[in-house]
Amino acid sequence: MENKRPTEVYTESNPNPNSMKFVVNYELLPPSSSVEYANKEEAGESPLSTELFGFEPVERVFITSNFITLNKHPEAEWQELAPQIRNHIKSYLESGKNVVSISEAMNSEIVPMEDELEKKIQSVLEEYVKPAVEMDGGAIVFKSFDEGTLKVQLKGSCSGCPSSTLTLKSGIENLMKRMVPEVQTVEAEDA
Repeated sequence: MENKRPTEVYTESNPNPNSMKFVVNYELLPPSSSVEYANKEEAGESPLSTELFGFEPVERVFITSNFITLNKHPEAEWQELAPQIRNHIKSYLESGKNVVSISEAMNSEIVPMEDELEKKIQSVLEEYVKPAVEMDGGAIVFKSFDEGTLKVQLKGSCSGCPSSTLTLKSGIENLMKRMVPEVQTVEAEDA
């Protein structure tokens, strides 16, 4: 039985010209959960992502709370591609099909921490950095903190964005140094 629900999907561009954010009017995944796939083979747990890789220029799919960020091949144009993908996402979601498998949807991005300093770092990331990164169609995940170096993973539109290094160093690193003086540097870690 299909579970039809009214679905609105709109697009938002972001600083990465090869990325587009497709925003949906309801939650796709539980809070603090996300999935990212670099190819169709990885997307086996996500029927929607598998279908999105059917659009030839799509090179990466990122899904989180209420949006999907797609990265495309640099030669493709969003002007032609985005309306087709938007309509496909809308139809798919209105059909009531699963976005990802239930087991994958329950994977949380928040790393459990016992260290008070790491909790403070995670809190600053969640409260100040995450909302800004999500506005641009991406996500930031705490990976580790050791001897003054904070390692994070950038996902979605931030993955491969030409301005991500500048954002990381002049934005995130400066904020973290001010709010958590123990942080001396912030580095991006690959998935």
